[in-house]
Amino acid sequence: MLLPLAMFGLAAATAFAQPTYQPTTGRTLLRAGRVLDVHTGKEAADETVIITGDKIVGIAATSATPAGPGDRVVDLTAYTLLPGLIDVHTHLTMATNFDPYFELTMTPAKEAILGVENAKTTLEAGFTTVRNVGANGFTDVALRDEINAGHIPGPHMMVSGPALGITGGHMDENLLPEQYHVQGEGVADGIPAVQHMVRNNIKYGADLIKIGASGGVLSKGDDPQASQYTLEEMQAIVADAHRLGRKVAAHAHGAQAILWASEAGVDSIEHGSYMDDADITMMLKHGTYFVPTAYLIDWVQQYGNLPPFYAQKMKDVSAVEKKNAIRAIKAGVKVACGTDAAVYPHGLNAHELDVYVNQFGMTPLAALQTATLNAADLMGWTDKVGSLEPGKWADVIAVKGDPLADVKILQHVPFVMKAGVIYKDESQPAAVDKLIAGAAAASIASPMESNMMENSF
Repeated sequence: MLLPLAMFGLAAATAFAQPTYQPTTGRTLLRAGRVLDVHTGKEAADETVIITGDKIVGIAATSATPAGPGDRVVDLTAYTLLPGLIDVHTHLTMATNFDPYFELTMTPAKEAILGVENAKTTLEAGFTTVRNVGANGFTDVALRDEINAGHIPGPHMMVSGPALGITGGHMDENLLPEQYHVQGEGVADGIPAVQHMVRNNIKYGADLIKIGASGGVLSKGDDPQASQYTLEEMQAIVADAHRLGRKVAAHAHGAQAILWASEAGVDSIEHGSYMDDADITMMLKHGTYFVPTAYLIDWVQQYGNLPPFYAQKMKDVSAVEKKNAIRAIKAGVKVACGTDAAVYPHGLNAHELDVYVNQFGMTPLAALQTATLNAADLMGWTDKVGSLEPGKWADVIAVKGDPLADVKILQHVPFVMKAGVIYKDESQPAAVDKLIAGAAAASIASPMESNMMENSF
């Protein structure tokens, strides 16, 4: 009786196992027209990127890399290959909708569903890694975990959970009247409270800490130029986060907030709209990264339909942000590509790089480095992502033409591989990897195994 029961259990496990995306067995050979080295800007012709499992194991001349039995060969000889792009400021669980009623009716369940949609869109846009800086209900933690398990398509994610902020500040819920006593999830005032919130976010899965150092634009009742957390509160946040192995991203528009956040030791300043010379000096002193989130200004000016209490703040910030960003870049402040995707539609992330080149004066290579090498450095993931090198994840995108001649080429990415899995291939749609059955034995125990576990406990 035991053998048939065991066989039945295995069959049931196979039938009901959660499907996953997994790399193919054996080698994958990506035959490239050119391979871009983002360190140097060199574009080597007729090379092959050699992949085993989810890692790059080598890059060699195609003539010296014959296919062996069991190898998968992908013909990308008409394309330029480069590392998957990185966006260090996304909100994958949020939608581009500024209607206050929509905001008030948002639930964690809706955010999670939006996250599944937006993760796929972002990945197919060529962004194979993101840093998600702010999500309610730890929905970004759940999204990250499901992507990592291979259950849904999406980029590698580093997530913050709820952003920390002061009572009545940018991270609070200010749309409802006092009678409802509603507060944002990450609201914490005073040193003991912010220390507790840092530890709480880490407890529930946060990879980094996001804070509101200043007021914001798309929030009611606060001033983007006003600092929110005190220097001492931010020092406490950074000390606990760094001690526990997490970096800190600071939403900061106002000059005082940028100065204090940089002095406190945050790892990046997001937005930086009113940045002044003292801020730039402090950021250079501490090696603080600047994340401009600049394209959103262009998009909102063209397509945005903001409520009046958002619109004026957006107009004021837009008048100064780009000229201050240019000053910071010319002074040598380190820049990492971040978009604030959700303020504008997900999937348009590469438009940020066009702003860096054609409005900020960066070279295409320098702009591309903000979304590869620099972003990887900010995240602490230099050993995983940011360039095509042996030992790193097999995150590879392919584009027609030369992105160093026209950075706008990156706004349409025909081929996307993440961790050895092909998620998009417009030239060979049939080659896209599909969901496959997961490890059945680990998913569901057989009836015999279940009975044994009950008895042993």
